[in-house]
Amino acid sequence: MPVSSLLRAPLLALLARNANFRTFTIGNTVSLVGMWMERIAVGWLTWQLTESGFWLGVVAFADFFPVVVIAPFAGALADRWDKVRVVQVSQFILLIQAIVLWGATASGHITVTLIVLLTAIHGIVVAFNQPARLALVPSLVPRADVGAAVAINAVSFNLARFIGPIFAGLAIVWSGVAAAFAANAVTYVVYLVALSRIRIAPAEEDQAAAPTGFFAEIRDGIRYTATHPAIGSLLFLLIALGVGGKPLTELMPGFADEVFQAGAAGLSILASSVGAGAILAGLWLGNRTHSSNLLGIALVTTLGQAVAAVAIIATDRLWLAVPAVLVYGFCIAASGIASQTLVQLASARHMRGRVMSLYGLVFRGGPAIGALGAGIISVHLGLRWPVAIGAMLLVMAWLWTYLIRRRIEAALQGEPPDSP
Repeated sequence: MPVSSLLRAPLLALLARNANFRTFTIGNTVSLVGMWMERIAVGWLTWQLTESGFWLGVVAFADFFPVVVIAPFAGALADRWDKVRVVQVSQFILLIQAIVLWGATASGHITVTLIVLLTAIHGIVVAFNQPARLALVPSLVPRADVGAAVAINAVSFNLARFIGPIFAGLAIVWSGVAAAFAANAVTYVVYLVALSRIRIAPAEEDQAAAPTGFFAEIRDGIRYTATHPAIGSLLFLLIALGVGGKPLTELMPGFADEVFQAGAAGLSILASSVGAGAILAGLWLGNRTHSSNLLGIALVTTLGQAVAAVAIIATDRLWLAVPAVLVYGFCIAASGIASQTLVQLASARHMRGRVMSLYGLVFRGGPAIGALGAGIISVHLGLRWPVAIGAMLLVMAWLWTYLIRRRIEAALQGEPPDSP
């Protein structure tokens, strides 16, 4: 498909006609660049301090696992509270965390224990922030544009995934790890300024007065999500994508240094290749957000992710691995965007915060379990075996989802109610 076609409406047109969403996207993208700089720098610093795949897994677990405990509560709060305010408070706390991480590293007081602690704080705050941030996106655009907005959000995430590692690699090589942490802190300030300029009319906030108690809302959200034939099945597929597919990303510092012998520069190339593939997926899907074949796209790219992962671990040459990493990034993003779009469109508006909190639980909790398991396995069997086992899990999840695809498609036919 020509690049000019990829850049046509609905992506750029949606940004041009919607000031709130445009402001949110700019601020969010800048902040995400900083987040990826921190993630790459934390991984590299952890590897420098320990040279252990186990500790890489522990750090990733500390970042991702808090959502498993917090997500149901955060989702209910997102349906009750001002979503913009929740995101603002979260970003301010993350700004403080980034400053502490920079200070400890620059002063030479950083330890792997402190890295785990600060990463866990980051994971806790993101667990509260994510449901509100994801549920906010449909409030910024008309329903007809939700699919395109989700795609743009994913493009922003993956553009940052491409740019962030490049900047992180340059910062580490030229100025040290602390410089990457300082840059991340600056990006939070930019995002806070952008959020202060967003104005949403009360009617657009999709918030409903709660007729039941807080814990009853949590229970209702879990029941609604688990029993919905489409949403529940899509989240199961996303669990497999997280547990089976994401560990390769978390183990990349080890692959860059130990397998490909390429150091921090190699890590930057690998991580940016994942991001480049993901950007292409987001642009491609941006013009297919109303397609009836999104489920088919999710299935094909799940299988493609497994094949690409096996190709990556089959070589010890960086130049051979990079094209497979590019495909791997494309498949990660395409399966994730397609699945999230279907979940957003299938969710009733008054349940959206709770549904997206459980989506966030799966999105971050799956990689937490996968990363910890991969770290443990890598200690005994090396870095390649966790990736191979994850690829087998992806194939099994693809087969199960393929067998029940007709039931999922049938459940997606009806439009969700807008009110209780």
